[in-house]
Amino acid sequence: MAGVTEHVVYVVDDDQGMLDSTVWLLESVGLKALPFTSGVAFLSACDATLDACVLLDVRMPGMGGLNVQEEMRVRELNLPIIFVSGHADVPIVVRAFKAGAHDFIEKPYNEQLLLDSVQQALSNCAASRSGNQGHEELQARLLTLTPRERDVLLPLVQGYTTREIAEQLGVSAKTVDLYRSRVMKRMQANTLPDLVGMAIAAELVDPLKLR
Repeated sequence: MAGVTEHVVYVVDDDQGMLDSTVWLLESVGLKALPFTSGVAFLSACDATLDACVLLDVRMPGMGGLNVQEEMRVRELNLPIIFVSGHADVPIVVRAFKAGAHDFIEKPYNEQLLLDSVQQALSNCAASRSGNQGHEELQARLLTLTPRERDVLLPLVQGYTTREIAEQLGVSAKTVDLYRSRVMKRMQANTLPDLVGMAIAAELVDPLKLR
């Protein structure tokens, strides 16, 4: 099937100026960008068989970004989503990540940051298509954790604070911070959302039951 190996970025934003500039930016580095001014138009055109990712504005009239994300899940359109928003309040960011977002970038965005995130999302998409290689690597990393590190990993990705984890395990907060940094290093996670994503992918936690 022609075009399957072509990288596509769906750009969904009701702000025409922002849409045009984002498409121009993506095309300037050789990516194919498909613009949409509404979530509904994007959903009817979305092809999940492509190596693609979605740049999705959070606040749009009618169907907002989080609703589009939920509808993609219902329709099993399993493409990485990068949210962009000028109003990145914490509850929205948390909801987006809990539902599996790849990244969340605030407007006005740094162009290089956006391009890096898009490239990472596209390589994740390609990796997930090339079989279970990514899953096997993840399992291998999990096996390097000591039992105590695993004890810290679970409540950490479930949203418990350092103090709460310390109380659960009967150790000091300083000890939990030490384990946390070791867990991040062993799992090769740069941020806590990265670690949460890994835990969900490894089926250690149910994303719908996170705090």
